[in-house]
Amino acid sequence: MRYEIRVDGQMSHTMTQAFPELESFVTDGQTVLFGQVTDEAQLYGLLTRFQSLGLPVVEMRRLPE
Repeated sequence: MRYEIRVDGQMSHTMTQAFPELESFVTDGQTVLFGQVTDEAQLYGLLTRFQSLGLPVVEMRRLPE
C-alpha cells in the first residue's frame, strides 16, 4: 500500500529525516510525505511519530497502486 501524508507548514530537513521510509516535497505551505506502507502497524507507527514530534497531519490518504 502506498500512502500520502500532508503536514501543515514546511518541515525542516532534520524533521523529514525522522521518516526515512518516506519521500517528501513542499507545496502550497504543506509538506507532503509519501511512500510504501507495509501494514497497519507501520501506518499507526508513522502517525504516532508525527504526533510525538508535534507535527499537525492535515490529510492522509491511500494512493492507487
